[in-house]
Amino acid sequence: MNVYFHTFGCRANQYDTEVVRQAFTEQGAVVVDDPAAADLTVINSCTVTHESETKLRRFVRHVSRTSRAETIVMGCAAALDDGAIAALPSVRAVVPNADPATVLRAAGFSPPSLLSVSSPPDPLSSSRRGGTNGRHRALLKIQDGCDEHCTFCATTLARGANRSRTVTELVEEARMLAEHHAEIVLTGVHIGTYGQDWGLTDPGRQPGDDENLRTSSFGFPRARARGQSTLGSLLESLVTAVPGVRFRLSSVEATEVDDTLARLLIEAPRHVAAHLHAPLQSGSNRILKRMGRHWYTAETYRARIDWLAERLPVFGLGADVIAGFPGETDDDHHASLTLLNALPFTYLHVFPFSVRPDAAAARLPDPLDPGLINGRARELRELGEAKARAYRGRRKGQRADGVVAGRAGGRVDVLTEDYLSVYLPTDRWDGRPRFELIVD
Repeated sequence: MNVYFHTFGCRANQYDTEVVRQAFTEQGAVVVDDPAAADLTVINSCTVTHESETKLRRFVRHVSRTSRAETIVMGCAAALDDGAIAALPSVRAVVPNADPATVLRAAGFSPPSLLSVSSPPDPLSSSRRGGTNGRHRALLKIQDGCDEHCTFCATTLARGANRSRTVTELVEEARMLAEHHAEIVLTGVHIGTYGQDWGLTDPGRQPGDDENLRTSSFGFPRARARGQSTLGSLLESLVTAVPGVRFRLSSVEATEVDDTLARLLIEAPRHVAAHLHAPLQSGSNRILKRMGRHWYTAETYRARIDWLAERLPVFGLGADVIAGFPGETDDDHHASLTLLNALPFTYLHVFPFSVRPDAAAARLPDPLDPGLINGRARELRELGEAKARAYRGRRKGQRADGVVAGRAGGRVDVLTEDYLSVYLPTDRWDGRPRFELIVD
């Protein structure tokens, strides 16, 4: 059987696709790069926005028109399907989330022993080896699910509660990934809550609180962990066990950056990329409350970022922002613009608010006109683009620590520690996966 895989959505989805891809190859399936050559297409879906589900439906129809393949849809949108996805042409099955055993069964495989939902992908499987097309970055999924209930989000409904993988398991996978990759990205749905499903409710001391610190194996102080495995202590364990690669945090709440994470960012730049993607969503406390984002305010978010920015000479900073949330006034929008202007963002991901039928925000009063939402989103994007240009201009001519992220069209795509892409002609690349370069 020839199988084509396609992924919509986040890095956690990308990781899940690799788990399923590996399960198919272990059953003798051949992975192909063109749906026209496939007997089966497996699509990992996303439900974060209305647009993501529109793209999913459009792609399923495209596959049906251009190939003979049947389609299995898995992932977050599949978990919440009311029958609309199942009714699309050539859809063979809709599989909630991405359990490889269930997807294999839906495809008609009946092996004597199927993979467990918790089984991690083999870091050395052919689909995950570094170096293919010059890619030297790998994903390491540390947890799944989320215990928060943001009113705009359907992902929690689709993925369930927070579930963390063990430190031992993650260190083992990271060691194997390091044999073929120069950067490992820690990913998940809410990675800042890593370990809390084991009853570890204290996220750690805040940056700047030096009381009762002890010295780590790298010579800088850290918080006394009191036996807890939080994100900070996990990252320190990974850096200690696998010092030859650069680790990067995929997306983490600003107020969940405890003192251990902060000190790794500041004191271990060769081991931890100087980059945070810290979701903001709104700079208005009133709107944050309506969003159900109770664990921070605009002021605490700003304080955490300011503290880090003062101590990091190089700092890539991104955020997610939602434009036009129900009830958002001109003053609320202005509060977001004011906060975004004040902080040293290097890029922004802007999302016009879209109703997710299963999410609580669908029932909130005072929805905004689509034209107004799109206008506010455009203003936020323009601000993000201006900040990105300004930061790139300041970095031009400076040295950076680069990891090869891809190679195509006679160029090598190199990703810096602060999340800038630098493109080099292949004749200027000596084949090393990681090297120092000058930002142009």
